[in-house]
Amino acid sequence: MIIRHIPLIALAALGVTGCQRTVASHLPTDDAAYTAIAVTPEIARPSTYTLRPGDRIDVNVFKEAEFSASKMLVDQSGNVTLPLIGTMRAEGMSADDFARAVESKLAATYLRSPRVSVLIDTPALASISVEGEVKQPGVYEVAPGSTLLTAMALARSPSDVAKLDEVMIFRTVNGERFGGRFDLAAIRAGRVPDPQILPGDSIVVGYSQARGMFQDFLKTTPLLNVLVRY
Repeated sequence: MIIRHIPLIALAALGVTGCQRTVASHLPTDDAAYTAIAVTPEIARPSTYTLRPGDRIDVNVFKEAEFSASKMLVDQSGNVTLPLIGTMRAEGMSADDFARAVESKLAATYLRSPRVSVLIDTPALASISVEGEVKQPGVYEVAPGSTLLTAMALARSPSDVAKLDEVMIFRTVNGERFGGRFDLAAIRAGRVPDPQILPGDSIVVGYSQARGMFQDFLKTTPLLNVLVRY
């Protein structure tokens, strides 16, 4: 005998997704999205490297070994703690600018006419963050020339409930935040370009309520198969 109320059970199972997470994005799409995160030569290859968290630097004070230091870390707050001098802001400064700042600090406190040079010993890893509906969210190191498809591969592809036409890239340039919304299915099919990503970008993959409902429905089918006949 077939139970006639099975469709109601299925609808009830689907209805639990009504409170699931969704992404309401007002970012530009299509050509405007590519324009919003356009990679100019100046952005891709800045003429002057600026210090950032994770860099390790050598600070050499001419003929003053006690003030010199090697492999000093720019911490996550963007600061460097130097021997005797203390903590100084370094993030966003070029190596030469930071050297001049150290000279000013030393001249005001310890030395007359100090001469300082700063060299980058080990640059910070170039990384991006990927979150949202991907199989393995996280922070990943990227090589120059990486693209959105690269990022998806690093995060082990979108999940089964990802909204493929709501993949967002956020980028900060000179302290200003930009972003665009992209259609991953169209990119995979070659209908639109695969946008380049840069170190520091954040990528968020949206949630598809329709896909989520379908996945929830599939999870209920073993139960429905038990209830259909007796």
